[in-house]
Amino acid sequence: MMSHSCEVSKGYWSIQPIGYITSPYKQKFGVARQPGLVPAALAYIDLSKEFTTDCVRGLEDYEYIWVQFIFHATVKEGWQPLIRPPKLGGKEKKGVFATRSPHRPNHLGLSLVKLERIECNKHVRIHISGVDFLDQTPVIDIKPYIPFVEAKPHARCGFAREHEQLRVYWSPEALQQVRLFSLDTKHYDLINQSLAHDPRPAHQSKSNKIFVVNLFDWDVLFRVIDNIVEITGIREHVET
Repeated sequence: MMSHSCEVSKGYWSIQPIGYITSPYKQKFGVARQPGLVPAALAYIDLSKEFTTDCVRGLEDYEYIWVQFIFHATVKEGWQPLIRPPKLGGKEKKGVFATRSPHRPNHLGLSLVKLERIECNKHVRIHISGVDFLDQTPVIDIKPYIPFVEAKPHARCGFAREHEQLRVYWSPEALQQVRLFSLDTKHYDLINQSLAHDPRPAHQSKSNKIFVVNLFDWDVLFRVIDNIVEITGIREHVET
């Protein structure tokens, strides 16, 4: 009698990036904690040359896309079976598969972002918004979002709850630097929306110290007092 069991290969699979993301987030600190929280966070995906316009034919008919990627900045840090989610104030541990932590066994991420437009010139460039990607993130796949299949608005969501945004206040010095550096509305909106979600580590949420977040080519200095983010200054970012 023929056996219906089959032996599954337990080897390794090689995954190559299909492109890379250019994002305003230049360091891990300050990156939006979830996609869609910062609509002003604009980015684009440059596909590798072998992925021509044929590969994205019809994609422009969708409003949102799934982007699968690699948490490249945390690969060297390894993974952890238990995570302290920021939403729980860093005080309670959850299993890695119950979180969206980048410290995962295979360091794979999945984000739902808005598709703005697609350019097809020398190579394919996909413009997206509401991103939570670090600059130069490797992309491994792109899929269209299908709302009538994938949207489950009444599903339980565990400890993940929408939190109240902080108010953002610009000091006179910071506003003067905005004018000095000729920063436009896209910079202003990105800074406001990013800091309103309080990027500080959970263990420093009670601190009034000055923090620095690198957005585009600029360092934004800020502190949080009560529920107000005060932007104290802006300076050109210098690599150290």
